[in-house]
Amino acid sequence: MRVFNFAAGPATLPLEVLEQARDEMTDWRGGGMSVMEISHRSKAFVALARDAETDLRELLAIPANYKVLFLQGGASAQFAAIPMNLAGPEATADYVNTGAWSKKAIGEAKRFLRVNVAADEGDSNYSTVPAAEGLRLTPGAAYVHYTPNETIGGVEFPYVPETRGVPLVADMSSTILSRPIDVSKYGLIYAGAQKNIGPSGLCVVIVREDLIGRARAGTPLVWDYKAMADDGSMLNTPPTFAWYIAGLVFKWLKRQGGLGAMAERNRAKAVRLYRAIDESGWYANPVAKPGRSWMNVPFTVPDPALEKTFLAEAGAAGLTNLEGHRSVGGMRASIYNAMPPAGVEALVAFMTDFQRRHG
Repeated sequence: MRVFNFAAGPATLPLEVLEQARDEMTDWRGGGMSVMEISHRSKAFVALARDAETDLRELLAIPANYKVLFLQGGASAQFAAIPMNLAGPEATADYVNTGAWSKKAIGEAKRFLRVNVAADEGDSNYSTVPAAEGLRLTPGAAYVHYTPNETIGGVEFPYVPETRGVPLVADMSSTILSRPIDVSKYGLIYAGAQKNIGPSGLCVVIVREDLIGRARAGTPLVWDYKAMADDGSMLNTPPTFAWYIAGLVFKWLKRQGGLGAMAERNRAKAVRLYRAIDESGWYANPVAKPGRSWMNVPFTVPDPALEKTFLAEAGAAGLTNLEGHRSVGGMRASIYNAMPPAGVEALVAFMTDFQRRHG
């Protein structure tokens, strides 16, 4: 029996996609083999890869002057790859710190170049985003990096930073494909797959062509964006199964009506859950309302001693992986694209009943 899986990542996948992968597991396209068993350089897999990129370009309306890379190492590998590709060791890059993943990116970047923290929301315990006019940007910076959505803290930017011509770099791991975005506003977008794209181990990088081809000396070829782009992301053996699943997810998104339709559904799910929290008078969300995430909704109960009870009873009711991150505690519901509205309704009903019995 399927449960409603609220995990932050690896996260729930569309049931249609899982069922198709199941049906094709031992015999993909009549070849008598799994997609995991064929060469990544075979005509069949190259066609699959090309099809996946075409669908992603269509979904996000990616301009022709951007390269799309399907890489290994997850988003965390890009914390190092980005400065190695976009800046020399004496350069300065601006980073906006809004939580755990921003801090990890900053820590890694400091190994490769000078970092200016353009804003730090630590004083609010990372429950806010900086005002758009409050970013302390460096003239002539190599790039500006920010995390549009902090998965752990449930904080999301309601705006795209204005960088006055400096390339904007975004870790969109937990927001990509959840709504339309204007890719042309960014120099580089990267996203770990395990939230809205597919299985863990794959990272999608969307990078403007003028930013590639200048990796610093000593950059490993597998992290050199131009080398990977020139070889169709197949300089080495790619994560073929994750790429295959990603392609199925892209087609599923198109069948749902594309990203405009997903945005309407995701907004409605978030509004429903936040309303239940706010109107309960009992549950609480720590994030300032302008910065609340559509994708990751943390919440608490008045007595922390009830958290284990809440999680155990929720699990028994088929509502799983609601634990808050170990660094912050509480509960967290991740409601990515593949979480159906029925899952949110089931969670709200459970929360109402739990409050009635324990409040």
